[in-house]
Parts: sequence; structure tokens; C-alpha cells
Amino acid sequence: MQSQPPPQSQPPTQTQPQPGAGADSTWTTAPSLPALLGDETFVGTAEPFTVLDFWRYAMPDLRTNTTRGLLAEFLVHRALGAQVRNQEWDSFDVLTPDGLRVEVKSSAYVQAWDQRSPSAIRFGRLRGRVWTPQGGGAEAPTFNADVYVFALHSAPDHDSYNPLDIGQWLFHVLPAPRVEALGQASLGLTALRRLSGDPVPYAELAPRVRAADPRPARAGTPEVTAPAPASTSPKPTSPPGR
Repeated sequence: MQSQPPPQSQPPTQTQPQPGAGADSTWTTAPSLPALLGDETFVGTAEPFTVLDFWRYAMPDLRTNTTRGLLAEFLVHRALGAQVRNQEWDSFDVLTPDGLRVEVKSSAYVQAWDQRSPSAIRFGRLRGRVWTPQGGGAEAPTFNADVYVFALHSAPDHDSYNPLDIGQWLFHVLPAPRVEALGQASLGLTALRRLSGDPVPYAELAPRVRAADPRPARAGTPEVTAPAPASTSPKPTSPPGR
């Protein structure tokens, strides 16, 4: 299919310097760009190739840590009806239309590299340093979301691993105050199960996240109580002892 030229984007906007401020106080805002479809063609080469070719190069394996983490964020984004993808430097991963900030952590037993045994499940980097172009990085890491979603790909081995089967994902959910109260930089699966109870599949993720919303109930919005934590045994799809 012949690629259509993208619509003209808006020119960059500039914030004017404050009175009495130097030139360094002028900031250029990047314009928004149209969403790519994949069939757009790069120019300036004898051999034509498309954005889809680049995507195949950049993310050929959904099992790698970086790509699997993006996939987990994508699933949470879709489940919660988020409208805009967060920037890479944002201090949390998903923003719902009503302002709920969600941090997504992912892990899996099976990796793209050689393994002697399935990986021990642990979710790290629960805190992060807030960064802004104007202020740079914060001095200390903080908890920056309202709800944490811990996404576990539950396939126990390569034979059963299907990166396109969303049913292989399990989701634990905790309100941020409970995560912050731990005072830890990471959380293992055993402790997570004790705190959050049974995980939920993708189809039940949105109501579980809403139930964990720690923000005060707003007028006209019914308050939902989060399920009580319980000690659970590993799921049959998980390697024993994990």
C-alpha cells in the first residue's frame, strides 16, 4: 500500500523568558506528531524500508526484559482505558482518564537468555527519581504512583511460553501506601502474594486496580473496598517453589 504523507504537525512552541531572566530560561516544547501506522517509508536511501521494518528490528522478541516490560505496560494501558502513552521520563507508567497514576512492574520465569532453572520472581525499582527538563533529577527516589500493578508472565518453560497469549499473564495489584509502608526497593513473589492475595487475569485487571485506588472517594463515585490479602499457594502454571 502506498504510504500517505503524514499530516503537518504543529511547529514547536517556545516559552518566552521571564522578565529579567537570561536566555537560559527559554524552553522549546516538542510538537506532537501523528501516530505511525507502520507503512511509512524512510527517505534518503536507495533501498526502501518502512517503519514496520524498524519495529521488527527493534522488538523482534517479546520475551526480552525491555520489550516484555513495554508489553506489560501496554496491557495495563489498554485494560484501564488510558488515552495517552506516558513519556519515557515520566515517574509512573500509566495515567487513567480520571487521573489515577499506575506503576507497572513485570517479571517472568522464562528468559530470552540461557538459564539453568526458571528465574526467581522479584519486582524491583519500586521507587524512582522524578525528573523534569527544568529541574533535572530529584535528589532522592520516591514512590510516585497511586497503584502498583505487578505483571507476571506465568509460563514455566519455553515449550508452553506463548508471547501472544494474554491468558498467560497474571496480575497482582497493591495500593501505593501499602508498597511504601514496606520501605523496600524490591518485592519477591511470596511477600507479594501475602500482601495482595490471589492474582487476577487480564479480564479482571481493571476492577482490581479500581478497588486498590487509595485516593479519597469523590462525589458521585462509589467507594470500593480492596480485597483482603491472603496467603496463596503457587498457581499450577508456575514452577514449584517459586
